[in-house]
Amino acid sequence: MRARLGGIAALSAAVVMLAGCGIGGDDGAAATGDTGGEVKGEVSLQTWALKPKFTGYVEGVIDAFEKKYPGTTVKWLDQPGDGYSAKVLTQAAAGDLPDVVNLPPDFALPLVKQNLLLDVAKADDKLKSDYVAGGVSAYEFAGHQGAYGYPWYLNTDVHYWNSELLAGNGLDPKRLPSTLDELIAQARVMKEKSGGQMYLMSRKPGLGDLVNAGVKLLSDDGTRFTFNTPEAAAVLDKYRAAFAEGLLPRDVLTDKYLGNSELFKKQQVAWTTGGGNSINDYKRDNPTLAPKIVASPAFGTPPLYVQGLSVSRTSKNLPAALALARFVTSPENQAAFAELVPGIFPSTTASAADPRFSQSDGTNAGDAKVIAFQALAKAKLLQPPLVTEAMGDYIKQQFSLAISGEIPAKEALDRSVKKCDELLKS
Repeated sequence: MRARLGGIAALSAAVVMLAGCGIGGDDGAAATGDTGGEVKGEVSLQTWALKPKFTGYVEGVIDAFEKKYPGTTVKWLDQPGDGYSAKVLTQAAAGDLPDVVNLPPDFALPLVKQNLLLDVAKADDKLKSDYVAGGVSAYEFAGHQGAYGYPWYLNTDVHYWNSELLAGNGLDPKRLPSTLDELIAQARVMKEKSGGQMYLMSRKPGLGDLVNAGVKLLSDDGTRFTFNTPEAAAVLDKYRAAFAEGLLPRDVLTDKYLGNSELFKKQQVAWTTGGGNSINDYKRDNPTLAPKIVASPAFGTPPLYVQGLSVSRTSKNLPAALALARFVTSPENQAAFAELVPGIFPSTTASAADPRFSQSDGTNAGDAKVIAFQALAKAKLLQPPLVTEAMGDYIKQQFSLAISGEIPAKEALDRSVKKCDELLKS
């Protein structure tokens, strides 16, 4: 997830100096009950690896907030990229969690379990109407009532195709696959027309593929995994058959596998997935490839990659904390940030009509950007935050065994669910 949002800190500092214009926006109705009250006093904001590249932008937002709310002072903290999750947990253990803190869902979950984050859905009755549904639901955790973060900036996947390779191997770039079955059928055509020298498919399935097949990954109470179903086995069996037929590179199951994005850049495969701004990355790495690319929507439910702002439940200034989280994630402030970082999109429903994101400039990169932005209306966090790195590694291993034909798909799924349940309880 974070990889799809990882380009932020790499932008040049010169670009950041453009920030500060057009910053502001309505922070909406804040909270009621214990979170109500006048917005004043000191409030802390912690971001993740935004200094020094985005100092100008963040300071501009802070200045605008303090101007909107006279008597407020924002203390800005920024933590380095490495070890951020551990740093947040250390702050929480010491009782030093900032009032507003940048957390992706998997970083927020441990704090939710400790009852350290505010249920902002309860505190802010406009949360679900003002932010895209997938962004809000990303901060709703199995076994816990409420939502524990304001979605901030987003991305999703788009499918990218090499039109030259398609046309040269019996396929029509204007009739792109929209389902797994169609993809496999076209992969078969490409293999036959290229004499086995070219591939369309070059990736293994993951948990997101199971979700798009209607498989429920986790029980409602979040205590056990549930993806060892016949529908999940059917997905793995389709990939196993495709692999046996030679429709995927043999290295896709080995340590030699470069990844479908790298193979796509090298024009060794004709399809990959990437974020809404990936064409610009391909243009930088392989200028001859970029003009050949056409984009299409992701199959099924698009995956959501999300960063958010959570509010500490123990904050001594909840009215200001809620107002600040709202202000930073306002349509205006998010749009200004997204213009600085072309690979991200705003999370507010009001942004849907913004022509900067909803209208293409007529280039293939502009078309891909619009496809990605429009997909956010239905994008969801496909992999539950409860899935740890250890779980993910084990699942990948078992899926590889099933696709290679070494074990039946159902056995791979049963093993995966058993292992994940054990890790969940440990």
